Amino acid sequence: QVQLVESGGGLVQAGDSLRLSCAASGRTLSRYTMGWFRQAPGKEREFVAYISWSGGSADHADSVKGRFTISGDKAKNTVYLQMNSLKPEDTAVYYCAADERLYSSSYYSRAGMKYRGKGTLVTVSS
Repeated sequence: QVQLVESGGGLVQAGDSLRLSCAASGRTLSRYTMGWFRQAPGKEREFVAYISWSGGSADHADSVKGRFTISGDKAKNTVYLQMNSLKPEDTAVYYCAADERLYSSSYYSRAGMKYRGKGTLVTVSS
């Protein structure tokens, strides 16, 4: 079992930056794929990014490419999502996620990941 706790959300203005953190516990995550998803009010869950420490790969959704960057610190069992040039449409609850499997971004977009945190709210005002 993996426990995921997000932090770093808040209220910012358009154009600002924010960094989300996800602290993972329960198991060593060196073989896991870690990801971020978001869900805006009235909308479906959206894949944001994933990083695989074992596979050495990472990817981001087209909607955030060039603005958001996922990274991780294996020693701290922590994953980050650096969000720059935030837009009002980025407003959502952001969830950290983890999975033992490494698949493509399109797969995670459809199926999500096995473990998920409770989320942290990011609000971007115009």
